[in-house]
Amino acid sequence: MTTAPYQQGPQPQYQQYTSPIPARRAHLGDALASEWTKIRSVRSTMWTLGVMIVLMVGIGLLAAVAVSASDADMQGESVLVLGFYGVLLGSICVVTLGVLTIASEHGTGMIRTTLTACPSRGRVLLAKSIVFFLLTFTVTTVTAALVAVLQAGLVGSGTTTGEEWLRATVGVGLFIAVLGLLALAVGALIRHSAGAITVMIGLMLLPLVAAMFMFSESLVDVRQVLLDYSIPSLLVAFYSDAGITDTGPEGWTSLGILTGVTAVALAGAFYALDRRDV
Repeated sequence: MTTAPYQQGPQPQYQQYTSPIPARRAHLGDALASEWTKIRSVRSTMWTLGVMIVLMVGIGLLAAVAVSASDADMQGESVLVLGFYGVLLGSICVVTLGVLTIASEHGTGMIRTTLTACPSRGRVLLAKSIVFFLLTFTVTTVTAALVAVLQAGLVGSGTTTGEEWLRATVGVGLFIAVLGLLALAVGALIRHSAGAITVMIGLMLLPLVAAMFMFSESLVDVRQVLLDYSIPSLLVAFYSDAGITDTGPEGWTSLGILTGVTAVALAGAFYALDRRDV
């Protein structure tokens, strides 16, 4: 008995799927959009910048009310110097946010997802830096300008030039934003949130505190350098030409010094991110 050979029917025809979305190479704009989505979505951004605004406005207004109530004579001195104390404390919030912008991703392991979506590590760090800088510069400048206007209205004395207004608003915004970039670079190098924040607070406060306890004659030169180039000294130069000392940098020179240090730190962060595993 013979069986009929197996008869094969017609084979189905498969069509290749073509996505309606045009394919293109990713670029820096895509990385910027991604980082903007991340930084505005996390709660740490709202809390850190919110606390910074409260400190700048609250302490600035308290200083203005105290001066106004005491009838202190500020003739020959800019009333904008009263905003220094709030900005100095608010800068700690910006430093914290700068570290968390990148170190938190290393802590949770999300940096692997980020680098899978964008294998170019330099592009990722550049996008983070640009988004963070523009955000902190805008918030700090607007808040500093608001505080300056309120202080001028409350105190109603002293002399303030256009150059002093520019330094106390735009200058301070640039200084704090660059300081935040330095914190971001330290966070990329250390890759640990608590450790990087501790290092940054030490860099901000330790030189000035150490200089106050250098009483030996042999340490006079070291003490003077620490007093002249500590972070608070560089910041106060935007409010007063005299600064903390008479020999320290003045005005925009302080921004140049901090920018140079930040550029070196960012270069190290780019190199480390490109060479190390995540």
